[in-house]
Amino acid sequence: MKRHSASPDQLPLRLVGNTDDELERIIEARVAERAEVQAIQWRFRLVIIESVMMTTLVIAAGIALDLPMSKTLTGAATVGIGCFLTGLMLIGLTGAASRLLAKLRRKS
Repeated sequence: MKRHSASPDQLPLRLVGNTDDELERIIEARVAERAEVQAIQWRFRLVIIESVMMTTLVIAAGIALDLPMSKTLTGAATVGIGCFLTGLMLIGLTGAASRLLAKLRRKS
């Protein structure tokens, strides 16, 4: 019988010599690690979507107000870049705050 190789996304699971409690702890740690990575990816996706939407709204407003296209595109680029950078800063601050809270919990 041919054995299928594990997906690169899967972590190897060593079941030999583990008690049920230890196995449960290992699984919970792996799930938590994977959930944290996916949360960061989703935050980044949301920041990109928000930036594109804001840029599109500024372009639509400039066209609706019959403004010159150069001013409209300049304003849209400024808003899009500002929104993107602000979102990245918020993701970074959220990560830093969660690490700080985790350290404080471990100390107490």
